[in-house]
Amino acid sequence: MSSLENTTEVTQFILLGLTSSPELQIPLFLMFTLIYLINVLGNLGMIVLIFLDSCLHTPMYFFLSNLSLVDLCYSSAVTPTVLVSLLTGNSVISYNACAAQMFIFAAFVTVENFLLASMAYDRYVVVVVVMCPVCKPLHYTTTMTTGRCACLATVSYLCGFINSSIHTGNTFRLSFCVFSVVHHFFCDVPAVMVLSCSDRHVSEMVLVFVATFVIFFAFLVILTSYLFIFVTILKMHSAEGYQKTLSTCASHFTAVSIFYGTIIFMYAQPTSSHSMDADKVASVFYTMIISMLSPLVYSVRNKEVKRAFKKIVEKAKLFLGLTS
Repeated sequence: MSSLENTTEVTQFILLGLTSSPELQIPLFLMFTLIYLINVLGNLGMIVLIFLDSCLHTPMYFFLSNLSLVDLCYSSAVTPTVLVSLLTGNSVISYNACAAQMFIFAAFVTVENFLLASMAYDRYVVVVVVMCPVCKPLHYTTTMTTGRCACLATVSYLCGFINSSIHTGNTFRLSFCVFSVVHHFFCDVPAVMVLSCSDRHVSEMVLVFVATFVIFFAFLVILTSYLFIFVTILKMHSAEGYQKTLSTCASHFTAVSIFYGTIIFMYAQPTSSHSMDADKVASVFYTMIISMLSPLVYSVRNKEVKRAFKKIVEKAKLFLGLTS
């Protein structure tokens, strides 16, 4: 009888959240609210800026606008739930809402994975084709055409939603115990899968295999692109060309290092070996911090973005009649 009760259909999960200390909830709520506001303003601002300034209608900024959209989507799938939980203490999430959150988050994180690979290919074309000792600037426009950029972005989204469908379906086909408590602040795949009362060995293997393939396939594209870029840099004899190449790739390389370092730590291991506390810290980083840092990483030292921003500000002042 107890075995039958333990496998009764689950209608909701309880998220343990980030902390059980009441005195930390308000400070954390204020901190994450600020982070989320910066995230929303930064990523929406980047999308609007790229849309309004025709000088930014290039392959690099096309991918960057999609990256900002993806960052905004996957952080918005998680952060509002965390804020509500910290403010109200309500940590219950319905079965369907949990599945939806998992699907949206996994989909857009995977899309970002492939967008970063597409951007690495774009940087490869810029450096190896355009900035190499034997320059072929016209080859860039014939290689990174509008159609090819759209195709790379579309494939990234398709792969993201297919990958997410596999993981979400693979997780929620399992049976869960009554009063399932998720040792996390959102419905992440390993944290929910570990609650299953049924045999999850096959599901774990599918998670590890698919996640590892997805991560390392995109990472291999990035690694190969940067290997060619590095070889091209070694062939350069001018300090100016060397500095220009580094500045061209620095922002993307920084974003890649942060993103993949966290993702590999999180998913390239079986769920049985996960430390949920360590996962929470890593998850805060890639669900909230990375998506907030992304617009900053791509704009702080980017002269084109700064110029476009100044142009938009001047137009806004002119429109509002604030110019002297």
